Amino acid sequence: MSKHTRSKNISKLIILALVLFVPGFLYILVNKMGSNEYIKLPVFGEKHLSGKMNRVMGREIPDTVFHQLTEVDFINYDNKPVRFLESDTIITVAHLFYGKDQGLSKQLLHDVNTIATRFKYNSKIQLFSIDVDSTDSQQVMEEAIAPYSKDRNPNWFVVNQPNTDIFKYARERMLLEAMRVDGDPNKFVISNQIILIDSKKRIRGIYDISLRSEIDRLEDEVKVQVVEEIRNSPLKVERK
Repeated sequence: MSKHTRSKNISKLIILALVLFVPGFLYILVNKMGSNEYIKLPVFGEKHLSGKMNRVMGREIPDTVFHQLTEVDFINYDNKPVRFLESDTIITVAHLFYGKDQGLSKQLLHDVNTIATRFKYNSKIQLFSIDVDSTDSQQVMEEAIAPYSKDRNPNWFVVNQPNTDIFKYARERMLLEAMRVDGDPNKFVISNQIILIDSKKRIRGIYDISLRSEIDRLEDEVKVQVVEEIRNSPLKVERK
């Protein structure tokens, strides 16, 4: 066998090996190093193990119970009843305010309007501005959001008159500071934070509006959560 023929045969063997083994190697490499990786937001609040086990990908995983919010009935600014966190397919952005406050509350409404505008055509994202002052009339709430009345997002609810103690609910469920100011019925202490809640009623983000970058981060993380919701509930294709 000539040297040229031997080299040609070796080249063929190398090419054959590449054809047979490289695709498999690349498949393993991609699966191990990132194809199944995606950004996932943390879950805020206390958590504990339920004592049960879940089987995931052939492995037994301890079942974790996360902090969750509960549904609350409110009255919307248009005097219609609306239920907070009623749906299990909706992502929710929420914060506290009160109509007589021209400082922090005004800024919170402005920032939430920014998010409401950016996601105006996505019905899977709701926004709740929760008025902690039960004495605020429909007119007071309408005046508070009047600057944003033109082409307002129909999924932005501005509400008060809950069927529960809103201050206790805010502190214990929403993890937001909220209380009355002793001696002044027109003032309240409210948090400067906005929260992001997933479809399972878990807090997935907390955003401090005193930092300019937080509203941009909220917008980005709403998108991240949308992706997670889609991954967790893929569309079912019916077989014919």
